[in-house]
Amino acid sequence: MIAVVAVFFVATLVRSTLGFGEALIAVPLLAFVLPVEVAAPVAVLVSITVAALVIARDWQHVQLRSAGRLVIATLFGLPVGLILLRTVPESIVKLVLGVLVAGFSTWSLARAHAHELEDDRLAWVFGWFAGVLGGAYGMNGPPLAVYGTMRRWPPAQFRATLQGYFLPASVLGLLGYGAAGLWTPAVTRYFLVSLPAVVLAILLSRWINRRVHGARFLVYVHAFLIVVGATLVVQSFIRLA
Repeated sequence: MIAVVAVFFVATLVRSTLGFGEALIAVPLLAFVLPVEVAAPVAVLVSITVAALVIARDWQHVQLRSAGRLVIATLFGLPVGLILLRTVPESIVKLVLGVLVAGFSTWSLARAHAHELEDDRLAWVFGWFAGVLGGAYGMNGPPLAVYGTMRRWPPAQFRATLQGYFLPASVLGLLGYGAAGLWTPAVTRYFLVSLPAVVLAILLSRWINRRVHGARFLVYVHAFLIVVGATLVVQSFIRLA
């Protein structure tokens, strides 16, 4: 129980500070101490809680049109992700994703103004890829984070808009778990026990966010994406070996 609470504290702190990354941290670590069929629904419940609390606090920063387009496109990507899950080896997909994400962020840090999207015309593309990766491996975050950095959203808009995406997406995921009979008393128990740590992490992230602004925030996002990409590449090589 202590390990579960600690994992959700760290994962929520990252998610609330950067706007994404919770599932990339929580689910792999929880798999060491919980069955996946318990860990995944708990992570979705926490995701809904984080998104709801952040939106309640920063609703005025949510780019509704962007979030709406990303969510709608995700719905079309989910079935493709399920097909991908059944037909393409996970290690290959993660290897390609890791190289692309880490390569993009490394290049963006080297050339700070190389990429900028001035409107939402490409939101459908990034939302679709988020749906594909979410449906296959629960990795919606990287395409959304890349889109947010290319749109040059200020930190508050970046975090809030991503939560505007994650809230409905996570609710749909929870409904799916419920329909599959995976929302069990154990899931509810772990969620309730972790809730104080989740709220504490959100409050701490607010203190951190007040001290991180503009260009420095984008640097942190890209640095985290590089870590995510490198981790995926290492995982893929281990599986292939």
